[in-house]
Amino acid sequence: MLDGNVRPPFAAEAETPLWQASPQRRADSGMAAFITTVRERYSAPVDDYESLWRWSVEQPEDFWRAVWVECGVLGDPGSIVLENAQAMPGARWFPQARLNYAQNLLRPALGDAASAGKALDEAQDALVFRGEEPGRRRLSRRQLRAEASRFAQALRGAGVESGDRVAGYLPNMPEAIIAMLATASLGAIWSSASPDFGVSGVLDRFGQIAPKVLVCVDGYRYNGKRVDCMAKNAEIAARLPSLRASVVVAWQGGATAQALASVAGGVLWDDFVAPYSPAEIDFAPLPFAHPLFIMFSSGTTGIPKCIVHSHGGALLQHLKEHQLHSDIRPGDRVFYFTTCGWMMWNWLASALASQATLLLYDGSPFAVGESGVPGTVLFDYADAEGMTHFGTSAKFIDALAKNALSPRHSHRLEALRVIFSTGSPLAPESFDYVYREIKQDVLLASISGGTDILSCFALGCPIRPVWRGELQCRGLGMAVDVFDDAGQPLTPGSGQRGELVCRQPFPAMPVGFWNDPDGRLYRAAYFERFPDIWCHGDFVELTRHDGLIIHGRSDAVLNPGGVRIGTAEIYRQVEQVPEVLEALVIGQDWEDDVRVVLFVCLRPGTALNDELATRIRQQIRANTTPRHVPAKILHVAEIPRTKSGKIVELAVRNVVHGRPVKNIEALANPEALEHFRDRPELAF
Repeated sequence: MLDGNVRPPFAAEAETPLWQASPQRRADSGMAAFITTVRERYSAPVDDYESLWRWSVEQPEDFWRAVWVECGVLGDPGSIVLENAQAMPGARWFPQARLNYAQNLLRPALGDAASAGKALDEAQDALVFRGEEPGRRRLSRRQLRAEASRFAQALRGAGVESGDRVAGYLPNMPEAIIAMLATASLGAIWSSASPDFGVSGVLDRFGQIAPKVLVCVDGYRYNGKRVDCMAKNAEIAARLPSLRASVVVAWQGGATAQALASVAGGVLWDDFVAPYSPAEIDFAPLPFAHPLFIMFSSGTTGIPKCIVHSHGGALLQHLKEHQLHSDIRPGDRVFYFTTCGWMMWNWLASALASQATLLLYDGSPFAVGESGVPGTVLFDYADAEGMTHFGTSAKFIDALAKNALSPRHSHRLEALRVIFSTGSPLAPESFDYVYREIKQDVLLASISGGTDILSCFALGCPIRPVWRGELQCRGLGMAVDVFDDAGQPLTPGSGQRGELVCRQPFPAMPVGFWNDPDGRLYRAAYFERFPDIWCHGDFVELTRHDGLIIHGRSDAVLNPGGVRIGTAEIYRQVEQVPEVLEALVIGQDWEDDVRVVLFVCLRPGTALNDELATRIRQQIRANTTPRHVPAKILHVAEIPRTKSGKIVELAVRNVVHGRPVKNIEALANPEALEHFRDRPELAF
């Protein structure tokens, strides 16, 4: 029998990659140019990605200095790259540096772009926005800078200073980007949540950080339905005593005089900025580690943790990930389907620093497109705007496949070079679907990291092949490894699975947690499992191609008979069964052991009978091991998710075991938990 920590081979594991860049495309990539520069200017022995990655983790000071210079950071790096290099946490990056994140995003040209004839026309798009209605807008780089200038002046007029907090309760719309940039320009700290959060969920987050200004919207549309936010805005503002102003964006007609008067400190956006004219922005020159963003953990196991990220760490890491791993170039048009409550919004915003255009969308990804077919609206957007980079979730790709959509036949997608997927592991069959039904000549970058680092541990690479079911590579400058339970590294290609760790400090590590002055909560979150090693909480393996396969979250790993099983291995098989739309699996404590329980959400009109349950079990057994086969398979009408679309195995496990779910406000559909409560089938 196979050891539970060894992955059985995929039945149809490919011997050839799904995609490789042409020689010309590899040569034209930012990664190839960086390799040449590092070899020539830094005398480093690098000639391919593998050797570059090794150099980046063996010589971190040289590597991160090279990223600062070659990716065009605007600011003074100082003479020291890294102090206290062995401390984790505790290392200090660029301790003498002065820079400003917003200045790098709003600058008119990047590095040598002007002399190379590549500087963008200031009249070209910085932001393009589409909503479900009303909503199609464009802002040039000049206009974006002007609007950020006016809002920064207005914030200063409201008493906002360096270190103060500004909170956004907004859709993914231009005002969110403008307000964030204005906040960062002052050295104040931005934090955001999407307007589908309930009042308690917002207060659980913003109540911890005492914002001085709240920026909110009067309403939004989703799936054709208008949702009014003014009552929630009023309740939230009333319970945040730190507020000096509540700035309301009038978008859906809900910001009537009466409604606005009910919001403490309420003022319309247009009135807030009216006294100010565009002027040169006085960007605060800040230390590398100066707080930029406060991000929030999902909060499904308790009150959300407030994770603080820095100007320098976010900027340097995102420039590396965008220009090198994602091959984002000046003039590219970059899209990610995200809300302001997910870290991918912050990641997307940073693409402005590489002189890309941000394509923003707010609404349902399954809204009916111009073709009249649900699920095509984002591909309509891609064609209309010449989208070069399309970012989405693994669940969206799976849903497209389940609905038999074929964008390569219905859309041109001529400019599209890269498709990103994150949020959950991308199944091998979804890789097949992308290349079969979306586009053949595209880099499919399954990426993984988290809010904890505001970036990625594993990413795409434009000069490496794409292998079925694998994340292409460990990120540059990230000493990523996989440890067994004893803290020993596992051999790539062995099929063994363990904990994803990072052995060395990196610039995008959080500054710390808010309201955690001695760092106790921060250390407990990442450094208790393996001392002085970042343990991320993902259950993974390194492949023979030096890529990664993610098998699920470590805290959701199943343990029947003492054998560790990643939940993603089961989802990968179950979701190939045509009748199954999606699934959720947990381990139920049972007779001094753990048994695997699978919940399935089925296509309309489909019943979970003995024949279907048998086929599901056969699919799992044939492609994994007997230990993966669920003891119970139960039907549910809906799977509960976080606001960013991740299924919540831990919350369901608590419900099944009669334990409280500590923060249901973190869920997009908390009512779905009732489908799992007091199930009589789980009593025997």
